Order: sequence, then C-alpha cells, then structure tokens
Amino acid sequence: MTYSINRRNLMKIGALGLGAMSVPGAATILSARGFTHGIASGEPSANSVLLWTRYVASGDTVLRAEIARDAQFTQVVGGGDVTARGEADFTAKITIGDLPTGSWLYYRFIAPDGTISPFGRTRTLPVGDVSRFGIGLFSCSNMPFGWFNAYGHAARRDDLDVLIHCGDYLYEYGNGHYPEIKDVVAGRLVQPDHEILTLADYRMRYAAYRLDPDLQQLHAAYPMIAQWDDHETANDSYKDGAENHQPESEGDWATRKRIAERVYREWMPVSDEDYSAYQIGTLATIFRPETRLIGRVKQLELKDALAGRQDIQRALADFRDGAWSAADRTVMGMKQEKWLYDGISASTNSGTGWQVLAQQIVMGNLRSPSQIVDWVPQGAPEMVQQAAWAAVTASQAGLPFNLDAWDGYPAARRRLYEASLNANADLVVLSGDSHNAWGNNLTYGTQPVGVEFAGHSVTSPGFEKYFANQKPTDVARALQETNPGLVFNDTSRRGYVSLDIRPEAVTGSWHFMKTVLQRDPTVAQSTTMRVRRGEHVLEQV
Repeated sequence: MTYSINRRNLMKIGALGLGAMSVPGAATILSARGFTHGIASGEPSANSVLLWTRYVASGDTVLRAEIARDAQFTQVVGGGDVTARGEADFTAKITIGDLPTGSWLYYRFIAPDGTISPFGRTRTLPVGDVSRFGIGLFSCSNMPFGWFNAYGHAARRDDLDVLIHCGDYLYEYGNGHYPEIKDVVAGRLVQPDHEILTLADYRMRYAAYRLDPDLQQLHAAYPMIAQWDDHETANDSYKDGAENHQPESEGDWATRKRIAERVYREWMPVSDEDYSAYQIGTLATIFRPETRLIGRVKQLELKDALAGRQDIQRALADFRDGAWSAADRTVMGMKQEKWLYDGISASTNSGTGWQVLAQQIVMGNLRSPSQIVDWVPQGAPEMVQQAAWAAVTASQAGLPFNLDAWDGYPAARRRLYEASLNANADLVVLSGDSHNAWGNNLTYGTQPVGVEFAGHSVTSPGFEKYFANQKPTDVARALQETNPGLVFNDTSRRGYVSLDIRPEAVTGSWHFMKTVLQRDPTVAQSTTMRVRRGEHVLEQV
C-alpha cells in the first residue's frame, strides 16, 4: 500500500536531523549550523497546519516552506516564505492555509542556498461524518531518567492521526537533582547542567531535548497538539509562583514565567493562543485548556492545615470544609472556564459525538489507601513516615493525596462536571502529570459524568520509586479498593496511551514499554479499556 511505503521512507529519511545517541555538550549545540533540529507540525485544522523548523545562520534567513500530497514533492499544494529569526533563537513557524481537508500531506523547508530540511508528514482535520480518529497521548519526559522509547514506538505506528502532549515535555532541573547523578541513564545528562532560569538556559534545554532521535521522529511523523504543564516553567507552578522558584535567589517569578512561555512558543509547533479547540468532523471536539499559569491559584498544602493544631481530626475537617472546598479556588480562571463550558455546550448542540478534554492534570478523585503506612521502607526518614501517616489520616477525612491535581480544586471540578451534565456531553478526559496510569470513572455525586484516560510518563518515575519494596499489583489493588471510581491503574511502568475514537465508542490503550534504561521501542504489554457512547463508564476490553 502506498501509505505504508511512504511511512517507511519517512522513518528512514525524514527525521534524521542531528539526532544523536547521546546528548551533546553545550559547545556542540551552540556551534551547529543550518537545519539543526529537524521539523515539526501542529495546530491542525480542516484546511491549515502550522509548520516549524530551526535554521541557524549568521543572521536572519528567509526559508521557503513547501507542503505536498506526496513525499517526492511532485504535487505541491501550499507553501510560503518564513524567516528564521535570530531573536527567536533561529526558529521559524508558518501556518499554511487553503489545504485539502482531511488529508495526509508532506512538508519541508528550503534554505536560500538550496539546502533542504528533513521532511515530515502532517495532516488536516476531517469534516462531516468521521468513522475513526486516532490519538497518541504523552506526558512527563525527563531525559536523564531514560530513553524516549514511547516516542519511538508511536512514531513507527500507522494508525494515529494526531499527537497530544499534555505537558512536562522537558524538565527544568539541573543535573543531579531529579534524578540524582547515580540514577542518570548513561548518555542522558542534559544541557545546561544547572537549573534553567535565563532565556539562554531555557533555549539550550529545548535544544538538548530536541536532538533526541525518537523525539525528532515523532514530530516528523504526526502533527502535535501541545500544552505546557509545570516543568516547562518550574515544578508545581501556578499563576503567581512555583514550588521550585525562590524569588530571593532566583529573581522575579513573572520574569521567569515570561521567559519560559516565550521559549516554549519558539521551540514548539504551537500558536500563540493560550487555549484552543479542534473539531474532528461530527465525531469529536478536542478542547485544549491551560491549567497552570493563567488562572490557577496557589496549591494548598496539608502541612499548613495541620500547623499548630493539636486536634488533628478537627484541623482536617476545618480544612476540608473551608479552604479546600472554597468556590474561588480555580485551575483555569473564570474567563477560561466560561470558554470551556460554552464550547462543550456548542459541541453537543452541533451534534458532535464526543467532547474530549485534553488537559494536564489528573481529574479523578484519588485518596491514599491505609496500607501506605506499611509501604514506607524500613529506615526511611522520619519525615517520610510522617507524610505517609498524614496521607492516611487525610484520606480518612475524605481528602485526596495530591492537592496539585484537580483533587486540590474540588469546586472548580464540580463546576466542570455540572457544565458537562447540563450540556448532555459525552466527556472523555485525557491527563498526564502524575507519572502513573489511571483509568477513572468520573461522577458528580453518584451520577456518571464521563471517563478519564490518565497517561503514565514517557520516562519520569512513578510510585515504584517510593514504594520499591511493594509489588505493583498490591499497590494497584489497594488504590482501587480505596477509590471506587478508579477502575484501572499501573504505578510501576512507563509508556504512553493511544486512543481510537469512533461514533459508538472511545477505546484507550495504556502501552507499557519494555524498558527506558536502553534505547528499545518495544512495548512489553498493553491494557485496553473502552467507553460506549452515552454510558460514561469504562469497561475492560
């Protein structure tokens, strides 16, 4: 079949770039010239797509972008000139319109001296009745923890239509912090070697990540819908700060946030829109909200609720009924909430089948099992033991273990559920951030609202790092027994999620890679669940 032949050609030729088997040093990254980081595409619509590349020269360079029906570029259907600007770190982005609807296309860039970039494959979105649409879902790609084998596996598939990266595309830490040096996989130390703070720091970190061969192949194979989470700025960020930002030593938060946002937009195939929606004919609307930097208020911490209180049970009840439940605690901000709720209503009113919320953080309610106290390894620091005890005590009071997720903003989550129910939506939530795999049935009280496919990480470690002495199956069983809405979880393996959207059902598969310690794009096992139209409940396939 012609399609398969073109896919093989793409894998062999289109994404080679400067991808290396180990991350090069700063001098190599800074000295590279020409098309240094391959190509990428994103922001697809029914008749347009955004194209990205990087071309380093002595000054600004005008490139020619071409987009064609075939990999040999004998049937060019669009193009335009775009400048790789020094002030944008020599990156170049152009949106090409007037393209054929619902079509697979090929693209490339041509420099003034005739040099041609690697080519990539992209697509426009379908209109009208759509029988099937495939999505690859990714998050949490910490390079020092291992190889991006999930990217490599997905890039070799031929049944996806678009990629969704819901954040933590890279991490801000310096070498030796997360992970510790002893846990760094050989050849995966990043540049710069310190925590990124400045414009040059953030740019070099993207430059280091984007040299990864599997990441280059992934971008060359499919268009990507991307949104940052916290590590693109700093850990546990919110609109006014972050856990991993100390103003007294690292400067003004607004400056760091502005730098991080600027570099993200330079290096990623994204528009300047903070949030957006994508229409897949009558099949689905994909919503891409922003849950970190625009409207999120500061995360609550359990230790603050307990500080100075003698009656722990009373303190937890006050916290639960007070600060934790407060209506003004938002993840997205009220303006964005209205945009999303209006969009969900418009989607259902138009007859669209599925409303897909592709966002960053876990939505299902998750409390700590009582067994967690026994999972703490012998000899663990007292603070770890105290944290486990506090988590169990909080769980008994009806409080979750992760206040950085939607669990920390129950009033905002409730408003979202109400909007979905009022619109009679078929809500499918896609999430990342937690490093673990979760399949959740979402409920408003006892009323089913939708389902969640929360993806595990590409490389970042999950619960297995902290409860290494426990069988993963025992951890999973205890979590599911404690959380009625949790119908599947895996807390020990890395990988990605693929989704098959059809009018009658959405089927999602969690793919678990054989390893991340060596470069090996082999899936060891997959678990598949499905939600049928109108049922709002996950079932095993």
